[in-house]
Amino acid sequence: MSDRPVALVTGASRGIGRASALALADAGFDVAITARTVHEGDGVAESNTVRSDVTVAVPGSLDTTAAEIESRGARALSIPMDLLDSEAVVAAPGTVLSEWGRIDVLFNNAIYQGVGVMDRVLDLSQDALENLVRGNFMHQILLIQQVLPHMVERGSGRVIDMVSGSARHDPPGAPGEGGWGIAYSASKAAFGRVAGGIEAEYGAIGVHAFNVDPGNVVTEKRRATNPDDKYEEGFGSAPAEATAQVVAWLASSPEATRFIGKWIFAPKLCVDLGLLPGYEPKDA
Repeated sequence: MSDRPVALVTGASRGIGRASALALADAGFDVAITARTVHEGDGVAESNTVRSDVTVAVPGSLDTTAAEIESRGARALSIPMDLLDSEAVVAAPGTVLSEWGRIDVLFNNAIYQGVGVMDRVLDLSQDALENLVRGNFMHQILLIQQVLPHMVERGSGRVIDMVSGSARHDPPGAPGEGGWGIAYSASKAAFGRVAGGIEAEYGAIGVHAFNVDPGNVVTEKRRATNPDDKYEEGFGSAPAEATAQVVAWLASSPEATRFIGKWIFAPKLCVDLGLLPGYEPKDA
């Protein structure tokens, strides 16, 4: 049994999840990763609105991320998981504990990314609304419920939740015109209340929780499904690595507890701490 700490990262086949898994490996963690795409070449990005049926291939997979983790001298454990599948969500932490015996950090990065995310209110179906609530809130809590008893028993652990500025601000325009779907922002607003509750219930015994806002990150999926959009205009743009470095710091630094109860804007904290040399965001 290894003495290295263990992190569980959801949605780690690409984007912020992949970058964070690699940053955690660099920080000394063995990393268990989940995603739907297991093998390179199988990744597909589907439209997030009923107004489009675009489906395009995207790079990234558990296989590729695992190989990158191992190239850094850390162990990798790949676990296929669809965030909408409750059985898979329940099983993932159990697999990590069975294989490695511990989970020190849970990074809730994965979200539901299908139809409904960018739909206007009159286009929003009940199925899409239920998927958003399930994938961005209910099953996030279900996953946390599998990990917390282990952390509580050990008297230590950190839960890092990916939140969104859309939960705090009104959209500057309609979906597709600079804004986002109200069901997406509502589901992320609900999830944004989880970390504070965990901290209130378990912070005193050493289990801490954080909210991390990545800012505007242009992921592989966003580029693939909307290649002509000017994502940086109005919001600036932060690389996935900025959030990844913040996640690794929150997971490992004793000083991180001073950010408990705060809405952490990752691009600014990354710059303030000098975690990504040469990076200077426009909106930090």
